Amino acid sequence: MNVISICFSPTGGTKNVADILSNELKAKVHIDLTLPESNYGIYRFEKRDLCIMAVPSFGGRVPETAAKRISKMKADGALAVIAVVYGNRAYEDTLLELNNIVTDCGFKVIGAIGAVAEHSVVRKYGSSRPDEADKNDLHKFAHEIKAKISKHEFSTDLALPGKKPYREYSKLPVLPKAGSACNSCGLCAAKCPVGAISKDNLTQADKDMCISCMRCVSICPRDARNISKLTSIGASFMLRKSCSERKENELFL
Repeated sequence: MNVISICFSPTGGTKNVADILSNELKAKVHIDLTLPESNYGIYRFEKRDLCIMAVPSFGGRVPETAAKRISKMKADGALAVIAVVYGNRAYEDTLLELNNIVTDCGFKVIGAIGAVAEHSVVRKYGSSRPDEADKNDLHKFAHEIKAKISKHEFSTDLALPGKKPYREYSKLPVLPKAGSACNSCGLCAAKCPVGAISKDNLTQADKDMCISCMRCVSICPRDARNISKLTSIGASFMLRKSCSERKENELFL
């Protein structure tokens, strides 16, 4: 069986989860869904393949950018394990939506995981997660998935949380900008998943194109990009009630 990891991870939290699963399941190929210029339509998967499909939850939904790129792929009955990673708040309809997107591509979803990582906007929520307890959960989940596959006891009729119609996605009013520490290295523009930062004007992202994924903030080598202090304080206050209590990882088989 060929094992392939397919991941949309702007700030690295989702990749951390995907990497743990990939290492346990022995993935040999890794497909990065954050590359805006890639032709994702070239990917075709067969029945002998197992794909680990991991995305973050943006406001309880699959990020539209990730959804469009996954939808270009085709699978002839390949198996899939889907993972949704969220910042210790909730993932609402994300897992169900990802399941439906992947199923429409021709995959057979045999397992699903809801996992916690550091919140991408307010990083104090879910800070340092996945931690050791999370990693133990994920290792255990991977072993359970492997056992099901080896015994051919898996089901493709998973009882996943979420409902249709999916919750309406409201774009966060978060637009990172460059401060005085910026030396115009251009890394943010080169790595933006949607090309929202012009190489000719690195100070801020295009507000219509930006998906508030926070990649530019997370990868800046000089910590020169950030959101305004007022926005940060407002987001922290808004999330305080829902994010303060530790959430646990979940496996669906």
